[in-house]
Amino acid sequence: MSIAAPARPVAAVPHATPSRLAHEVDNRAAYVSFGLAYLLGHGAAAVSHGDDPLIGLPGWLPTTLLGIGLVTGVTQATVAALRAQRGAPEPDVLSGKLLGAAWIAAFTALFLAITGLASAVDMPDLQTVLWPAGSGLVVGLLYLAEGAARRNVLHYGLGVWLALTSSAALFLGTPGLYGVLALAVGGAYALGAVLEHRRLARLAGHPQA
Repeated sequence: MSIAAPARPVAAVPHATPSRLAHEVDNRAAYVSFGLAYLLGHGAAAVSHGDDPLIGLPGWLPTTLLGIGLVTGVTQATVAALRAQRGAPEPDVLSGKLLGAAWIAAFTALFLAITGLASAVDMPDLQTVLWPAGSGLVVGLLYLAEGAARRNVLHYGLGVWLALTSSAALFLGTPGLYGVLALAVGGAYALGAVLEHRRLARLAGHPQA
């Protein structure tokens, strides 16, 4: 009579648990808002600026479209970050608070740098170029920090693209700078929203095709 060997327990396949997903920052809404801000705001500026603009638009319209999109995106990003911090370990909560404070410090420093430079060289119009490019550079660097802290490669990669593209766009001046920011950065945010959906689905154990 043979004695069957005891069955060996099958190792569980690691996957994202609901508690882990609860602490993941869902950037989809923020990416969409920022992408629309760049596409509509900077896109409107690109077609309405220059010696021979394609479309005559009120001067306030591009700035208004950009501002609405950015405010919406910042709000969405803040809500997503706060939601992810609920019940998270204390070190993660502290990291989130420090990253949030970094946004305030970074844009305060950018404001001082651009305002001071434009005043020092007596070229107020310089701000119309430095603000779009500088904002993209700062946001890109902040994304690098957030991506590294959260171990989010997509967020990190988007930060690299934002920082490099926004800085390189300075070589074009206006309205070329606005066109690059609208298409290259706005398009990157659109792609980022799609990839973010796939990233979260993969973490939840539902890989997308």
